[in-house]
Amino acid sequence: MGDMTRTLSTRGVLAPPSLPNRLRLSAAILAGNLAAFGSRLAGKGSGASVRGQILTRLAPSAFADLLRGRRVLAVSGTNGKTTTTHLLAAAVRAGLGADAARLVTNADGANLGYGIASALSQARKADIAVIETDERVVSAMIEHARPELLVLLNFSRDQLDRHHEIKALGRAWRIALERAGEAGPTIIANACDPLVTWSAGTAAKVIWVETDTVWHADGALCPACGSLLVRVPATGRDRWDCPGCELSQPVADYRVAGKTIILPSGEVVQPDLQVPGSFNISNAACALAAALEFGVPLEAALAGMHTVTSPAGRFATTTFGSTTARLLLAKNPAGWAEALPLATSDPVILAIDAVAADGKDVSWLWDVDYEQLAGRHVVCTGPRAQDLAVRLSYAGVEHEIEPDLRAALGERNAAVDVIATYTPFQALLKMAGLR
Repeated sequence: MGDMTRTLSTRGVLAPPSLPNRLRLSAAILAGNLAAFGSRLAGKGSGASVRGQILTRLAPSAFADLLRGRRVLAVSGTNGKTTTTHLLAAAVRAGLGADAARLVTNADGANLGYGIASALSQARKADIAVIETDERVVSAMIEHARPELLVLLNFSRDQLDRHHEIKALGRAWRIALERAGEAGPTIIANACDPLVTWSAGTAAKVIWVETDTVWHADGALCPACGSLLVRVPATGRDRWDCPGCELSQPVADYRVAGKTIILPSGEVVQPDLQVPGSFNISNAACALAAALEFGVPLEAALAGMHTVTSPAGRFATTTFGSTTARLLLAKNPAGWAEALPLATSDPVILAIDAVAADGKDVSWLWDVDYEQLAGRHVVCTGPRAQDLAVRLSYAGVEHEIEPDLRAALGERNAAVDVIATYTPFQALLKMAGLR
């Protein structure tokens, strides 16, 4: 287990940028801050995004420069990275105690290069960074930041028009880790995901976490040889194995068992989370493994994770007029598989869009088990409500269509669950004053 007090001269931390780069960076940050201030005055949001875009345009090396001189812990994967980042940041912050100001994180979930740069620019003196990282940015993160720890959660089809074939992303991770060699990060990896396992296979050190995964449709084929993977009965839960090559599910260091996490020592802990769902126990297991490896005491890590309630608005309960709504984000079939069982209200509101941030291809609707909503009433809303309605018709689910989000929420004098893709979810947060 690491020592949180060790100096910045340890492996993985790059020296600060040169003086000319620092001057250019300072000027770019000033311009970005002015743009962010203007955005807030205009009522267009926090300004974090425009700050990052201006900053990285004026100082193209800002992403790399702002990461230099810090101990970096990065989190990536298709689903759960925002919540896991919040859990990990809270655990590290609790471990730092009175020195919590040493930590910076991109808490709003802006995880592309300009979003990361925007967050880092506001905490130049923080020497520890816990960074949510888009799957496409992982290779650059490994190259430019030399993260100390990198948490790899899962791979799933998401935004098909943007990410295309997910194995290409996994291959990029694998190559970046191979190039980094012994100077590369310690990987905290989901052993239950075949593509994550293959992607992490070139890392110098991997800590494996056995999660409680319910979605296996995106891990049917071996990423190494293309063979159809088989499920092998084992104690606790089935394990995956490739009959065509040596790739198989690795033995885990940390294991999720129901609502508990089993540590490498055999000790069983029960994280007292304030975020719902078995999938968040898995996210917490990955965050806990990273925190303990970083040197956070167990008690502090668990106490820190308990403080996380609605990361970037996920699982937030808010009011719209007389309607109380709990907001759930689901961006792809794997996310819907986890979110639908949490939605217990009748009616339940489902909000769908298909712009760039959601992914323009909505064919994934046919991979979601909406049949489980049979017997309840569904309100379809958002710009692509008609597409969802067609899918629900085939599923035999009673529904109505109300494209306008506010009208769909109505004046219900009751509590409802709302599951939304990314764009309508952000619109709901704005309507509720949560962003």
